[in-house]
Amino acid sequence: MYVPIILGTAREGRYSDKAAEFVLGEAVKAGLESEILDARDYRIIATDKTLAYPEAKRLAEKMSKAEALIIVTPEYNHGYPGELKMMLDMLYGEYDRKPVGLCGVSMGGLGGARCVEQLRLVIAELHMVSIREALYFSGVRQLFDDKGTIKDNAYYARVKTFLDELIWYAQALKKAKEE
Repeated sequence: MYVPIILGTAREGRYSDKAAEFVLGEAVKAGLESEILDARDYRIIATDKTLAYPEAKRLAEKMSKAEALIIVTPEYNHGYPGELKMMLDMLYGEYDRKPVGLCGVSMGGLGGARCVEQLRLVIAELHMVSIREALYFSGVRQLFDDKGTIKDNAYYARVKTFLDELIWYAQALKKAKEE
């Protein structure tokens, strides 16, 4: 099952890449085919001719193949980054009826909860199914060591629950689409 991970910020000095790498490692351990789709690699303007850009075509191919999606995004000023919004707005039909798991990242104690709640509205408009479980990476600067290893072992159980729910929805929706 192919489940890509969108890393939703192109900001220099970001810490959300550590959370995305952690989720990627756990997704692969769970038997998923996955990769990180970095917003830095998809910086184009969404227009009526977006699919003329090679980056947009590449994203469309990956989303068409995907059976589910994970979004890892930092919270900036109580919202999500503009790069993520642009990346999501490039496509539409490729997202239809796919489950998505949301992961918020923040320096503070809420772990990106406010941006995750805002993203649920966008996800619904794109006809995706947002799973209930979400991952919140609070205090991200202290959460990972210099090598990118997570320090809080409780996250292993959290990411398992998150992935189990995402896989369940992906299988259920795939079966429903086939019928």
